[in-house]
Order: sequence, then structure tokens, then C-alpha cells
Amino acid sequence: MVKSRTTPDIWMIVATLGILAIGVVMVYSASAVAAFHDYGDKFYYVKRQLIFAGIGVAAMFATMNIDYTRWKKWAPAGLIVCFAFLVMVLIPGIGVVRGGARSWLGIGSLGIQPSEFMKLAMILFLARMLSERQNELGSFTKGLLPPLAILGTAFGLIMLQPDLGTGAVMIGASLLVIYVAGAKVSHLAGLGAIGLAGFVGLIASAPYRLARITAFLDPWQDPRGDGYQAIQSLFAIGPGGLVGLGLGMSRQKYNYLPEPQTDFIFSILAEELGFIGGSLLLVLFLLLIWRGMRTAITISDPFGSFLAAGIVGIIGTQVLMNVGVVIGLLPVTGITLPLVSYGGSSLTLLLTALGILLNLSRYSR
Repeated sequence: MVKSRTTPDIWMIVATLGILAIGVVMVYSASAVAAFHDYGDKFYYVKRQLIFAGIGVAAMFATMNIDYTRWKKWAPAGLIVCFAFLVMVLIPGIGVVRGGARSWLGIGSLGIQPSEFMKLAMILFLARMLSERQNELGSFTKGLLPPLAILGTAFGLIMLQPDLGTGAVMIGASLLVIYVAGAKVSHLAGLGAIGLAGFVGLIASAPYRLARITAFLDPWQDPRGDGYQAIQSLFAIGPGGLVGLGLGMSRQKYNYLPEPQTDFIFSILAEELGFIGGSLLLVLFLLLIWRGMRTAITISDPFGSFLAAGIVGIIGTQVLMNVGVVIGLLPVTGITLPLVSYGGSSLTLLLTALGILLNLSRYSR
């Protein structure tokens, strides 16, 4: 393990704070109409986002200065706690239903989403487990099956909520960690085929998921039902053109596009800031992902390398899924855009994870 500690990656900090600043501005712009209509206060959402962002940035700078090896000790306990939360959220009277999914613990508007915590806890645990069992990863039963069993159990609990989007992000980031740790490509390819079959089964088993796929293939078959969100998202992006309609000038946020401050905030950004604004945001994400992967490659400690890859995997998978949905390349999954969309637990947890990644960058060569 590299003991010499340097300054954190400045480009990673710039990219993170730049994306976060764009997010705060866009949360206000996208939510002002709905906030005034629902609460009589157009600043309702952005005030809360600023609080979450402040807590998250404080957590990021705190974890940036905590030696990442300390997380290795607490990884098993953190995973157990997150499993307990995932079970609790399924109990009627304890778990809170929002958006058709029993995904929250809390009272009223105050709550946490255990599946968000599980994403980071799973990455921490897998990084520890695989760094200690690298020589066994060539064996499917001894090396690959145990982490997959744990990952599958967590995914199953998340699907009982149900929350396919968050589960898919966790699976994608975790498989990246397993691949980076040295699992055989043949094993992963076989698992990919099985996973694809299981994914098709999950879609077929739930009528609403099947309707989303049908709407994805041809949203105009049901323009006022399951195809509505996809159509309205494209109606927002199209008029944006090269430079956009101007900040605050979106038409789709006037109760046409559902969830403009969360799942479809990129649509509003593209409508108001155009191709140039959307491209700038994506460039900042690419900068963040590149610097994170550079850290994963250059740090000599296996645990640190796997942990960095996993955190980058969470961000990259979530960006791909969210942007893919809003531009019509993927079916609607309910995934938010990291650091940009309105949210409490997701924003603070991601900034905390980025603080860990920044600490890892201090030990990279």
C-alpha cells in the first residue's frame, strides 16, 4: 500500500463542484413552477437542495481527509446495517411508499432511502472481500460465487420494493469491481447471459415494466399513458437546439413533463441551455470519471483500487442510465442524474463517496 500522501486530485474537485453548482441552478429552474403550485414557494425545492448540498460537501471534505483504509474495517458492519434497513423498509407501517415503491424510511418529507446506502456499502464490502481473495477469483465456486450470492440477495431485497433502477446501478458498479479484481471474462459472460434472461423475466413478470418497454419501443402507441414521459422529454430536448431557449425559459416544466427536478432534469437543462449546455455537463462528468479511473489504475493497494473503480462505476452507470432514458435510448427506470437531480440521501451519499474517492487520489502515483 502506498503510504506517501499527496494533495487530492484538483480536477476531480473542480468537476464535482462544477456539476453540483449546475445542479443547484437547474433544480431551481426546473422546480420553481411546481414548487409554487404545490407549496406557494418557488424556492421550496432549491432551499432543501442547498441544505443537502451543504451537508454533502461538508461530508465530502471530511471523508477526503479520512484515511480510506479505515473503511475496510467497517465494511462488513456497514453491509449488515444496510441489509437490516432493506428488510425494515419492506415492513408495512415502517417503510414509506413514494412513487409506487416502498423505498423509504422516515416521517413525512424527512426520510432516507436505504437502497442508496446499500450501493456504497456493497462497493466497500466487495472491495475488501475481493482484495483478500484475489488468488481465488479464478475459481467460480470459491472466488466468484460468494460475492455474487451477497450481491444477488441485496438486489432481491431492492426488487421487492420494487426499484429496478437502483438495483441495476448497484449491479453494474459491483460487476465492474468484480471484473477489475480479476474475475474470468468467461465466467462474467456466462453470468451476463443468465442476468439478461433474468432481466427479461423481471420485465415479463410485472405488467407496468412490460408497458414501459412497449412504450420505449414506440411511445406514440400510448402518448397519454406509458409513452407520455418519453414524448414530453423529447419535446423538451428538441426545441433547445444549439444554445437553448434561455435559463428559466423552459415550457415543459409547466406541468407537461413529470418529475422535471429529478428524473428528467437533463431534459429541462437541454431545453434551456441547449446542446452546448448539455455537452458541458457531460464533459464535466467525463472529467470526473476519467480522474476517478486514473486513481483506480495508479493506486497500488488492491482494496483502494477496487473501491475507486466501484465509486466511479456508480456514477458512470447512473449517468448512462439517466441520460439514456431522457434522450429515448433506454426505457424509463426512475434513475436520477448524479449531483444534479433533486434529492437528499442520494446527493449526500454520493458526495460522501466522492470524498472517499478524493482521499484515494491522495495515494495514487
